[in-house]
Amino acid sequence: MKDDPRGPFRHAGQDLESARQLPDTPQARSPAYRLAFDDPDFLLRDELRPVRLQLELLKPQLELDERGINSTVVLFGGARIPRPEAKDSAKSDALRDMSRYYDEARRFARLITERSVETNCTENVIVTGGGPGVMEAGNLGASEAGGCSIGLNIVLPHEQVPNEYVTPELCFNFHYFGIRKMHFLLRAKAIAVFPGGFGTLDELFESLTLIQTGRMEQVPVLLFGETFWRDIVNWDALAAAGTISAEDLDLFRFVETAEEALDVIDGWDKTGRRGTIPGR
Repeated sequence: MKDDPRGPFRHAGQDLESARQLPDTPQARSPAYRLAFDDPDFLLRDELRPVRLQLELLKPQLELDERGINSTVVLFGGARIPRPEAKDSAKSDALRDMSRYYDEARRFARLITERSVETNCTENVIVTGGGPGVMEAGNLGASEAGGCSIGLNIVLPHEQVPNEYVTPELCFNFHYFGIRKMHFLLRAKAIAVFPGGFGTLDELFESLTLIQTGRMEQVPVLLFGETFWRDIVNWDALAAAGTISAEDLDLFRFVETAEEALDVIDGWDKTGRRGTIPGR
């Protein structure tokens, strides 16, 4: 992130360096004497949660703005889906069978990124959760296409290490799930959702809710693997019960291949399905 010292006032970084050069005295060692922005104990107070929320929103926002990234293609999917070459170590036959989605996510990300490279990686940049499984496949595909990709990791009780294919300068870490999910969608031009667990379902349904309620522009939502998605969600029953409208079933499309997904994206503007773009 750029360090912009312009303006008449002394830059904060200069004061930070000066403060660290002070003589070692009881006063200088006191936590009370630390500069507020250099005091972790202060920043981690419960009363500072609004500040931390703002910082977590701003850090990726400023970095992506400075790199000129205008739009993204979001890739959601399960962390447990194995690489095809590692499928024999999967914990179930079902997971072994779903290893094909790793390859499909990889190919989808590669095809999207080939287009992104033509814009100098300012449009249609792949963004994933930065972890293993389908997320890794997305970042790998982008890397193979010679482009950049974004990883939005989050600190979990069982440590999630960023996968090695995320562009290092675009690998972010979050404490707040809510801010992380907001960053997934702020620049989204399409959302590709592969089979996954609770986290994937959470991300999918939050996206559909925002689109359904007009809080987000209607963008293509692509569900890879119709059999999987129909098995775990009875979409038609929701419409029949009246808890959603029949028209809400048009908010997403089932696809099986990367090429089919691109066809949906390319034909989206021709369908006339456009939502409002609310203020952020």
